[in-house]
Amino acid sequence: MTLFGTAGIRGPVAGTVTPSLALAVGQAVASDADGTGPTVVLGYDGRETSEALAAAMAAGLASGGASVRRLGQVPTPTLAFASQGRRGAMITASHNPPADNGVKLFDDGVEYDREAERAVERAVEDPATKSWDRWGSIERVDALDRYRDAVCGYVREQFADGDTRDESADAATIEPLAGQSVVVDCGTGVGALATPQVLGRLGADVTALNATVDGHFPARESKPTPETLTDCAAYLAEGDADLGLAHDGDGDRLVVLGPDGDVVHEDTILAVVAAHYVEAATVADPVVVTTPNASARIDERVREAGGRVERVRLGSLHEGIARVRAESDAGSDTEVVFAAEPWKHIHPAFGGWIDGVASAAMVAGLVAATGDVEALREPVAERPYRKESVPCPDDIKERVMADLETRLPERFPEGSVDTDYGVRIELPDASWVLVRPSGTEPYVRLYAESDGVESLVAETREAIERAVETV
Repeated sequence: MTLFGTAGIRGPVAGTVTPSLALAVGQAVASDADGTGPTVVLGYDGRETSEALAAAMAAGLASGGASVRRLGQVPTPTLAFASQGRRGAMITASHNPPADNGVKLFDDGVEYDREAERAVERAVEDPATKSWDRWGSIERVDALDRYRDAVCGYVREQFADGDTRDESADAATIEPLAGQSVVVDCGTGVGALATPQVLGRLGADVTALNATVDGHFPARESKPTPETLTDCAAYLAEGDADLGLAHDGDGDRLVVLGPDGDVVHEDTILAVVAAHYVEAATVADPVVVTTPNASARIDERVREAGGRVERVRLGSLHEGIARVRAESDAGSDTEVVFAAEPWKHIHPAFGGWIDGVASAAMVAGLVAATGDVEALREPVAERPYRKESVPCPDDIKERVMADLETRLPERFPEGSVDTDYGVRIELPDASWVLVRPSGTEPYVRLYAESDGVESLVAETREAIERAVETV
């Protein structure tokens, strides 16, 4: 049985993510313990089906002996924050359509790794886990206020050196966003419960759009893209705000817009934030963890700032952080200072989870400290980027990728090759191309970035199509 994708369990509530599945997953999470029964915090997003699924999950957890702490409707980062020192379960389908739902599981503030997910899948499949013979407790607790306080405190620490007030002033009153005007498009998701409040407390003048939680997502699709953020973009273009920010349905994803309403490329934001953390690091070997599809502009900025980049498969930033830590010698001066894939960031000094709320506050702080969005992105070399899908039957994907591990390096002999997560080739001029198999559809994905991106894509696509024809 395979339940988990790259970001938890997701699917239609009609037939896939059902109350019976939530009950079984709850029992499985409770059974995966040392016999004492774990404490599990439980939250849900604004979807119409989320509260009922959370009730089924709570029943499964309690019947398996867990002590359940129900947080109610919260952003996913709030649930992850509250799972520190215990376990966590979030009912959400993130940016998927309203008819979908899902489950994300956490352990001590970090998403379940593959081994833990497989253990849950085995337990769900095993009838022995479905007995109602161990009873835990259920109680309602609040974590939202503590989470908002924690984000504000963290961001104040990050920008405390730039505060020009009297040194005797209370650190809790530092306002790194003072004088900044920010538009936040919450997309009727649960990010509305945290981001506008945090930015306001940090001194920003906040205009919140689509800030009433509604899991039908009537204002726009849950996934924030240039195509779905047209109203927010128009509001920015017609006004005088300094910055625009937008979330998905559960508040873990962040999109940044300039004052003209244009979306700033996600890899540029990643590069900017990564460089900040590397420059602020006090260790000799600061590391940024990212994914194979992320731009070489990140590597460039991180190298210039004095750090290095490590890559890990999509959806596994937490595993990449753990790997770097495990590979570091006990006495080494190595530290993961930032981990991110496009739109989703982990701030390790704050916590081990993807956090769009903390990212919103950090990006706003960096814009305020730099002067404006254009000044912030100016050091980043932004080359044209393309992503394409090349048809490839599922049953030959493995052979096609094996062929491409030889074919593509021969096509680009001057490039450095990485085959850990597909085939990624970085060329001497910082152009790069990545080819990897889709995990859900009959395609091979092609990503490329180059001043000559059209020719790079054409040459790579030809190699992929030749491999599909000949294997």
